[in-house]
Amino acid sequence: MSGSLFEEDEKPGGPPPDAPLADRMRPQSLDEIVGQGHLLDPGKPLRTAIERDQVPSMILWGPPGVGKTTLAQIIAKMTKSSFVPFSAVLAGIKEIKEIMAAAERARRLGRRTIIFVDEIHRFNKAQQDAFLPHVERANITLIGATTENPSFEVISALLSRTRVFVLDALTDGDVLTLLQRAVSREKFNIDEESMKGIATIANGDARTALNILELAVQGTAPGKPITKETIEQASQRTLLYDKAGEEHYNIISALHKSLRNSDADAALYWLARMLEAGEDPLYVARRLVRFASEDIGLADPRALRVALDAKDAFNFIGLPEGKLALAQCVIYLAAAPKSNSVYTAYDAVVSDVENTRNDPVPLHIRNAPTRLMKNIGYGKGYQYAHDLEDKVADMDCLPDSLKGRKFYHGQDIGEEAEVKRRLDEAATKKKARKANTRNPKDS
Repeated sequence: MSGSLFEEDEKPGGPPPDAPLADRMRPQSLDEIVGQGHLLDPGKPLRTAIERDQVPSMILWGPPGVGKTTLAQIIAKMTKSSFVPFSAVLAGIKEIKEIMAAAERARRLGRRTIIFVDEIHRFNKAQQDAFLPHVERANITLIGATTENPSFEVISALLSRTRVFVLDALTDGDVLTLLQRAVSREKFNIDEESMKGIATIANGDARTALNILELAVQGTAPGKPITKETIEQASQRTLLYDKAGEEHYNIISALHKSLRNSDADAALYWLARMLEAGEDPLYVARRLVRFASEDIGLADPRALRVALDAKDAFNFIGLPEGKLALAQCVIYLAAAPKSNSVYTAYDAVVSDVENTRNDPVPLHIRNAPTRLMKNIGYGKGYQYAHDLEDKVADMDCLPDSLKGRKFYHGQDIGEEAEVKRRLDEAATKKKARKANTRNPKDS
């Protein structure tokens, strides 16, 4: 069993000549890695640990195509460890246990094993638990790679036994450097501007950039230069977005905060990033409806109607034209005056509901549809506001334990200023009525 696990690791030489360009161009040393200077520059803790052969188990977290697999392979090479790649998609508990047993036997023979788990976030809790005793006993050095936030996707017990290193997306300059290496090594006929175009399309993903370059080469006649048109045909741009992952929450947060800051241009940008990457437009519409109440509220009551109309318009005309209704709504919400007083008022109410006695409804504002209910005081002392000259009674409508409690604090912003004025006026009339002797004619 152990022989089959480690055989491939011992084969000499690099990738075969017919391997994909991205594999042929894979860096073979730390100095060849482009980007990630915050981790791998001389003197940085991770590089120092590798050079001193004191590598801890770790999680490499970063976007696609930034070198997570490459870094793990180089670590194995520099520490003279067997490198065992492991697919979180294909393996189950049985396979994990078999590999762990082989690694333990290898350790007794003086051989160290690096288990590299790509997409470790796809492992369930039981699968992740299976690594714990072997990491603790140092039978293996575990290197997990993930594009998802490990705080949410990796169990806490495993996180506490590993170090998390964050790999950054490559800059366009980083990707251009890798393309220039490939062109120089492989003698491709392509100019600098075309390579810059590929770097932009790749969106920080080295693998994507090299795949586009390779496809463009394959689509060009021998001896002819690679054209912009060929590159466009070779590239199918994939926007960085995951409807079920962290990027989903990052971008919806960016939209919400851009709207709150009245930045229509940024809000439109984040809207387009979601919609063009395939996000459900009705999810976006629901968030816009929420924003209209949470961050605009009574400062512009029409905002809620605009958001609901945008949702209805999208439902009516669908894609792609319906995107414009959402864009129109985004611009309106960005321009609207902002007030969070509705949000804070409701939050304060919820806090009291959860943390104070839930007292019964005061008798005087209860309905009394039966004689028994009237006899025990239901509705007694109720004042019908419409019968009063100023339409405001001096009743307290909160339970006695909350008498005088103020939840809503209106702001002098937009149309909310008028709402605040009316409520303040009603409070003043109520206070005056309480202070004066009640006029029997108004009772």
